[in-house]
Amino acid sequence: TCDTGDQQTTAAVHLKEPAPTIVERLKDVSTCEGEDAVFECRLSRETAQDAQWFLGDVPLQSNEMNEIRVQGTRHSLILRKVTLEDCGSVSFKVGQHSSAA
Repeated sequence: TCDTGDQQTTAAVHLKEPAPTIVERLKDVSTCEGEDAVFECRLSRETAQDAQWFLGDVPLQSNEMNEIRVQGTRHSLILRKVTLEDCGSVSFKVGQHSSAA
């Protein structure tokens, strides 16, 4: 606000959250049947934007078989007690960016 005594004008500042980028991409994981498979990636910044994990084309959510963690800029997926049916592509998407292993 600028106030000269008999006149006043006001303006506002609006910020747009910049889109995060993936700075540490997913790496392939090899493990034995019945063990856990851990996938991690790191973003350029913390974000309120929705990030999503996929096994093949199926979106994943945290449950007794999949654990999804976010610690600052680090996003992790733990596939619990994997089976042969879990073989395939795991991907992570945030905004327009994605990584797969």
